[in-house]
Amino acid sequence: MKIVTIVGARPQFIKAAAMSRVLRREHTEVLVHTGQHYDPQMSDVFFSELQIPKPDYDLGISGGTHAQMTARMLTAIEDVLMAEKPDALLVYGDTNSTLAGALAAVKLHIPVLHVEAGNRLGSLVNPEEVNRILTDHVATMLFACAPSALDSLRRENLGDHSWLVGDPMFDAFNFYRHLNGDAKPLQLPGLNGQPLQTPDRFYYLTCHREENTLDDAPLSQILLAMESLPYPTLYPVHPRNRAAAERLRTSLGLSNVKLLAPLGYLDSVALVSGAERIVTDSGGVQREAFFAGVPCVTVFDYAVWPETMVGNCNILAKPQREDILQKLVTTPVWPTQINPFGDGHACEKIVSLLTHELPRG
Repeated sequence: MKIVTIVGARPQFIKAAAMSRVLRREHTEVLVHTGQHYDPQMSDVFFSELQIPKPDYDLGISGGTHAQMTARMLTAIEDVLMAEKPDALLVYGDTNSTLAGALAAVKLHIPVLHVEAGNRLGSLVNPEEVNRILTDHVATMLFACAPSALDSLRRENLGDHSWLVGDPMFDAFNFYRHLNGDAKPLQLPGLNGQPLQTPDRFYYLTCHREENTLDDAPLSQILLAMESLPYPTLYPVHPRNRAAAERLRTSLGLSNVKLLAPLGYLDSVALVSGAERIVTDSGGVQREAFFAGVPCVTVFDYAVWPETMVGNCNILAKPQREDILQKLVTTPVWPTQINPFGDGHACEKIVSLLTHELPRG
């Protein structure tokens, strides 16, 4: 079969690295990069170090409002699908690229395969929630990463074409962590271009969501919490909030928070694995922390991955200094039962299902 795969953002590159390696053993894949993450440090480095096949189409679409971006992607992806005439379209997660791909395909009567289906926050204020719900409800096959996601799909009467397969992020984490080992990088790229020596002990911070970076107040509180910790905090800054991070570093007099340029996946996994604790608002990083057995505080109002919210392994916090610090000193109790994110072979299960279960004709 010919499968068109849509990617556009960092987490999708990681999943595609794991999936393409398996998918291309049996099928033809046409890879489309929308350009949603356009910065070379947010895109090119992932394709290079993870050995992701070069995109067949690079649409170069980024910037603008959610509606503007989605609309431009929708029309460009439609052109690709009309030219390629695939047997199915595969999308990951919950970005604007995901929704645009799903809408373009369903209008052309092309089956949609949604990997990482069923995640729910319960609030349409979050733009990714809208993308998730709409994509799930037009998809032909839904692949859930964790039991809570499959439960959501069943509640929405989508269970008859949903499968619990595990998490391709776990597949990728296992593969690349083993490939790279647990060694921490000796040096990291500073935001000012100067390399930074990796400390022996450190905290790892990622923070990019609109809710935490749209104005200075929440980001200031997060940075002040990290500044007061006993070891340095390593913070790779998303290009979208670089100006704010640099301004706040000066105005708040931060010296214990080290601003970094965006990191590739291999360096990020090494820092996740080596950190004392992790503070994040990323759905991907909180799962990686869980995979690595590192306590995590998630600065967000909703439990994106409830399977990680056990035994204080991952705790929600408000973007408030005292709340973050209080959550950082809790003692985790790691679960001993089977990993809710699967056995590290989610991609094989997805390929087997689409090979044998995809409706034809």
